[in-house]
Amino acid sequence: MKSKKQAAEVVALLEQEYPLAPCFLDNDGAWQLLVAVRLSAQCTDLRVNATTPALFARFPTIDALAEGDLAEITEIVKPCGLGNSKARDIKACMTMLRDEYGGVVPDDMDSLLKLPGVGRKSANLILGDVYGKPAVVADTHCIRLANRIGFMKKNDKRSTDPYQVEMQLKKVIRPEKQNDTCHRFVMHGRAVCTARKPYCEKCVLADVCDYKKSADKKLAQR
Repeated sequence: MKSKKQAAEVVALLEQEYPLAPCFLDNDGAWQLLVAVRLSAQCTDLRVNATTPALFARFPTIDALAEGDLAEITEIVKPCGLGNSKARDIKACMTMLRDEYGGVVPDDMDSLLKLPGVGRKSANLILGDVYGKPAVVADTHCIRLANRIGFMKKNDKRSTDPYQVEMQLKKVIRPEKQNDTCHRFVMHGRAVCTARKPYCEKCVLADVCDYKKSADKKLAQR
């Protein structure tokens, strides 16, 4: 598993490769990001970004969504898949924000997790992108790269558990680097270290990646 020093090297290489580390979900503030990240479950960011403009135009505030007709919300978000459950969670989440949090998205994990449809991935995205706090968003790209690069213990069943990945990365990546590094994991996971096949020959992390070292070793033994 990677040490703090090795983690810093990975972070630095990714920073050089991807100078900017944007959030890929279009939003104009915390509550919109909450809605967008709920819609992103089992859906592409492109599809979410194509859907939210109509949703936010029709329901431009927390109150509007909380009071909105569930069937109408469902119809708008249906292209993102799981329309019924996502619409129900969004309406319930906005209602709780209005009634219990005074219309303000909270900035702590415990309060965020009380919101309907909000898990640790969503909460960490809010904490990191909105409030600038240390946060590890353990999505599929983050989990895949954490294992391939060597942040997680090999052949450990816990290595693919989002919570375990989050906790391990928090141990070795400096707090102020965590959020942007996760965004860079997404970019690198889409462009180079893809789920189907990692393109190690063009990977900036090739010299520090356990997967690449293991692949080279197997090739040498043939």
